[in-house]
Amino acid sequence: MSDPIRLYLCDGGSIQLPLRNFKAGQGLDGEEVVTPVSWAILTHPRGNVIIDGGNAEEAADDPVGHIGDIALSSKITMTRDQAVLPTLGRLGIAPESIRWIVQTHLHFDHTGAIAAIERFPNAQVLVTRTEYEFALDPDWVTAPLYCRRDYDKPGVPWVLLEHDEDGYDLFDDRTLRCWRTPGHAVGHMSVEVHLPSGEAFFLVIDAAYTLDHLVEKAISAFVVSVPDTLASVRKVRRLADRAGATVVCGHDPDAWPSFKHAPEYYD
Repeated sequence: MSDPIRLYLCDGGSIQLPLRNFKAGQGLDGEEVVTPVSWAILTHPRGNVIIDGGNAEEAADDPVGHIGDIALSSKITMTRDQAVLPTLGRLGIAPESIRWIVQTHLHFDHTGAIAAIERFPNAQVLVTRTEYEFALDPDWVTAPLYCRRDYDKPGVPWVLLEHDEDGYDLFDDRTLRCWRTPGHAVGHMSVEVHLPSGEAFFLVIDAAYTLDHLVEKAISAFVVSVPDTLASVRKVRRLADRAGATVVCGHDPDAWPSFKHAPEYYD
């Protein structure tokens, strides 16, 4: 029996980092902020979807050993139960049912599913060609954000979105559309989801860490392009407004508790 369309918002633990990195120009006295790590699952009759996947399970035990020295300043707190495979197990979703892993970008706190790609025998990995090519050889400034052991390995069934495929409709039924939102990463995407109830969600991911970032009251220090970041948040606001969508930002410590978290879901 095929799965009904449901959206699960999943709790992948948290990252504590300097506020000056989270909101540029703030936290100059060394203040820190604890931010949620969120990821999502969309079940669908034509195959289930993981959107990112948080951190790899190995980061629960040894974040510095798995990710690198950036985990000394961006301190990960998670349990193995918050990783992708244990979460799927609790929800009764078989790894074999995963048809797509949608990678909004390839920073370390988003590659938990692709890190376990060998456990998803029927999945393909969707990412923009821009992000894929950059992530295989990132520049020295952004390289610490990429955990290449998660994705730079043989046998990954990549599907690369080209520039002219903005608004890509994964199932051709408007349930899940991928929108290019560069700035935080060169090939970043955000995801628009429409559910049978008529409810819509716009998973901004890291195009806007928080609602403050979305309305241009803050900007992250972790961006590759300020002009692209500003253009992307304006694009997201237009698209979310057009869809009447609830916006879910990627790391908002204030808004995240207000959403249903898996095993609860939206349908």
